[in-house]
Amino acid sequence: MNALLKQTLAGLRVLLVFTVLLGVVYPLGVWAISRIPGLEGNAEGSIITQDGQAVGSSLIGVDPVAADPAKDPWFHNRPSAGSKDPLGPGDPSSSGASNKGPYNEDLVAAIGERKKLIAAREGVQESQVPADAVTASSSGMDPAISVAYADLQIPRVARNTGLSDEKVRQLVAENTSGAGIGVPGVNVLKVNLAVRDAAGGAH
Repeated sequence: MNALLKQTLAGLRVLLVFTVLLGVVYPLGVWAISRIPGLEGNAEGSIITQDGQAVGSSLIGVDPVAADPAKDPWFHNRPSAGSKDPLGPGDPSSSGASNKGPYNEDLVAAIGERKKLIAAREGVQESQVPADAVTASSSGMDPAISVAYADLQIPRVARNTGLSDEKVRQLVAENTSGAGIGVPGVNVLKVNLAVRDAAGGAH
């Protein structure tokens, strides 16, 4: 009987110790680390706010929709494989790749269609459309585009916002970084917010 009592008390002590360690100390430790300057934004989802309102995440690309397609003032993200529209926008709640190889006829046709649409939208030759403009990433939610794709869109954005090409180019440069794998990329949400502010409000 004494042996059973000792084993029960030992088990309860172990349960109490692990409850405190794993149920209190560990969660509080993880929370405390997430408060370290530089990590806090990632822990909170890297939310971008403007005027106290959440406007999106710097880690999730959602293609903006122009109220008037003929006067589209926005920079656009890469297309999403999950979208019915050839150029997006994608659905952040259900992202993913198409799993189609480079020789898949449907994929080749989709890339061709995207190239024609983008060339027409930007007023350039199809040969000038960069690869990332017509191909979707594995998530379909890339927050950034290549500098080449941003440069392609600068004349249209400048024309439809009333800003100069030089001003828009400056805003693109200010929102270009080599974060991640070190390849320069332009965060589309951030540059669009900067363009909107510079142009004097929403479009």
